[in-house]
Amino acid sequence: MGDVLSTHLDDARRQHIAEKTGKILAEFLRFYEDQYGVALFNSMRHEIEGTGAPQTQLLWRKVPLDERIVFSGNLFQYQEDNKKWRNRFGLVPHNYGLVLYENRAAYERQVPPRAIINSAGYKILTSLDQYLELVGNSLPGTTSKSGTAPILKCPTQFPLILWHPSARHYYFCMMTEAEQDKWQAVLQDCIRHCNNGIPEDSKVEGPAFTDAIRMYRQSKELYGTWEMLCGNEVQILTNLVMEELGPELKAELAPRLKGKPQERQRQWIQISDAVYRMVYEQAKARFEAVLSKLQLARPAMEAVIRTDMDQIITSKEHLASKIRGFILPKAEVCVRNHVQPYIPSILEALMVPTSQGFTEVRDVFFKEVTDMNLNVINEGGIDKLGEYMEKLSQLAYHPLKMQSCYEKMEPLRLDGLQQRFDVSSTSVFKQRAQIHMREQMDNAVYTFETLLHQELGKGPSKEELCKSIQRILERVLKKYDYDSSTVRKRFFREALLQITIPFLLKKLAPTCKSELPRFQELIFEDFARFILVENTYEEVVLQTVMKDILQAVKEAAVQRKHNLYRDSMVMHNSDPNLHLLAEGAPIDWGEEYSGSGEDSGSPSIPEAATLSEKRRRAKQVVSVVQDEEAGLPFEAGPEPPSPASPDSVTELRGLLARDLQAESPLPAGPLPNGAPAQESPQLESLQSVAAPEASSPLASPLQQIPPGKAVDLEPPKPSDQETGEQVSNPGGRPPIHTTTEDSAGVQTEF
Repeated sequence: MGDVLSTHLDDARRQHIAEKTGKILAEFLRFYEDQYGVALFNSMRHEIEGTGAPQTQLLWRKVPLDERIVFSGNLFQYQEDNKKWRNRFGLVPHNYGLVLYENRAAYERQVPPRAIINSAGYKILTSLDQYLELVGNSLPGTTSKSGTAPILKCPTQFPLILWHPSARHYYFCMMTEAEQDKWQAVLQDCIRHCNNGIPEDSKVEGPAFTDAIRMYRQSKELYGTWEMLCGNEVQILTNLVMEELGPELKAELAPRLKGKPQERQRQWIQISDAVYRMVYEQAKARFEAVLSKLQLARPAMEAVIRTDMDQIITSKEHLASKIRGFILPKAEVCVRNHVQPYIPSILEALMVPTSQGFTEVRDVFFKEVTDMNLNVINEGGIDKLGEYMEKLSQLAYHPLKMQSCYEKMEPLRLDGLQQRFDVSSTSVFKQRAQIHMREQMDNAVYTFETLLHQELGKGPSKEELCKSIQRILERVLKKYDYDSSTVRKRFFREALLQITIPFLLKKLAPTCKSELPRFQELIFEDFARFILVENTYEEVVLQTVMKDILQAVKEAAVQRKHNLYRDSMVMHNSDPNLHLLAEGAPIDWGEEYSGSGEDSGSPSIPEAATLSEKRRRAKQVVSVVQDEEAGLPFEAGPEPPSPASPDSVTELRGLLARDLQAESPLPAGPLPNGAPAQESPQLESLQSVAAPEASSPLASPLQQIPPGKAVDLEPPKPSDQETGEQVSNPGGRPPIHTTTEDSAGVQTEF
């Protein structure tokens, strides 16, 4: 790898890449600084005027997955440096960064992980044919001939490949189809979460950034949805640079790559990943510097806005009226001829899979609560309620149980309309709807928890409890129906705008855009940071199509075809005291209703031991049960093979069900996936040296890592060298900022 990078990325080319990246970043950041003032004004105006969505009926959880492990289990990873497959222990914490350890024992000993993978911008591929096709398309002229060795060979029939258009690829495989399905669902959840990297509670920085991205791309004549708008701000900015820089480098370097087609493909992947990392570091430094400057200037800007709010609003409305008078006739004709006839078709294409998905969420929630109620009647009663509710509270974050809901969005197609409106991919809308599904499921579960917890304060009998559970379930379902209708209607409106507005702007650009600069003189100089002609122009265009979109969604609700409430159906002041219940402390079902007589707060227990026990008993949403050292077929690895993982689907389901329904804490302590630990002197010694701060491993490093960047952290005195990057970290957890060095000697700080 070092030879490839030193040959094709010499100092002169690295300097050229840095200069080109700096030029693109400087141009974008000018847009960002302009949009920051507009977003700040809009946010403050919204706070003052108080216009917002109607109050939701369901409660929402403030700390969704605190100190939870979403998933853990074994999988095989392909090591590119030595071209071997290695067994790894994979763990997904609540921040959804895939963490790979040497094995489970290394995790329990708190040995630093081999890699932390941020999956923003990645796609999951389940076959080598899919992967080879994408790789061949990424570098023209390198398609392997029939009979030649491919770039990668998988020893099993169940691969999972993480593919990124610019960053490093990751290769995994499993022993059974059941394991492949589990990991695929989990990794897809990771991608879905990491893609949604800009916090929704960011009312200024987030909108300013996304508007700046749109304005920058429109200045390059790029309209329509953008598939790589995923990750946090630095990741998106890196994708923006690579969108322009990547084709240029490919045209320059592709003819110089030597070797067979698969070797040239491998070289290009290495080069692209190295460039991606360089761009990421440069983008991170520049963006953070500009953001710091804007945050320092923010108090002064807020003071001006508070003082002159009325004058700014009046000035903006005057500007909007002038722009409206200029473009309205053209915009209305464009909407009438090119947009209005297609709105019902777009809406129908969106509504069918989305409504099916939300209906599935309702059905899954109903089934889980009903099953729990039956278990209370037939088995443990109130004594087992804490265990049942602990499982139910994690339902929205269970990738396998939520998979049937998410799958309903997969058939979404905009056939014919996709090309007309320049929609590059429907994945943007699929993932957004899936995120709404997870949020609504968690809101329903949390509301049920809160109401049931209140009911338990009355000390009901077993029979009374079962009746109360059924009554609360029906009550929550009514609230869910109302909230899910509101969420879906908002999603449909936003999706229609996201599809039609770029199309209208592109249509109107030849006749309208060149005339916009003359409206600049209508803005007072003191207000120029808060009012932009381009933004006001887009708002006017939006208003011309908004009435047609609102009417289409309203008519869909009247038809009752997709279980949408009419806009006139508003649940005023329903359960006014319910939201007061949510202000209390979070409910810990395991502690309150575990039936255990342990006194975990006993002062006689050392603090380190308590924290170690807390880590060993970390709650996990879903577990995979398999033998750790299972060997791959047809491979003579350094470790002797152990019996393979259970490959019977029935057996796996039985093991999973048993693991989810009962935890059996043994003296030696449970393993991270809930299976009991082996009673061996070696394991006892591992547990005795657990470090105190491991209760939430690797919560923060994900925020410091670009997508596609695996921080390979070698344990002390490694037995073999498996990666091209390493860092000396003698003891303790890995620091948030570490320095890695690749084989070309380039150091990068994360």
